Amino acid sequence: MNDYQGPVYEKSFEFALAIIELYKKLIDQKEYVLSKQILRSGTSVGANIVEASAAYSKGDFAYRMSVASREARESNWWLLLLKKSQLVAVDLNDEIESCDELIKLLTSIVKTSQNSLKKNKH
Repeated sequence: MNDYQGPVYEKSFEFALAIIELYKKLIDQKEYVLSKQILRSGTSVGANIVEASAAYSKGDFAYRMSVASREARESNWWLLLLKKSQLVAVDLNDEIESCDELIKLLTSIVKTSQNSLKKNKH
């Protein structure tokens, strides 16, 4: 797959695969607008993690992981919106749980990275 192998990479990859499957279900139910939003943000999480693995500095790493975190939060928004709106007949609990786990992991990584940067400045 990639040189970067770790829990956050693996979870983001599995999440992206689940989002692709969800996208197919949404299209089958003729939901075209929100399906594209969730596909974009849900697959972007892992793409940003991969970019972070090739960061040229600690600051770049922290920035790219924060972008991944924002994409995960956006994905969570779309998932909750789809669930609460009952626009489609799809169980989204697994995707929401997976997204919540990713957000927690990414938040921890971003905080640790930012704290490390602050320590190095002093």
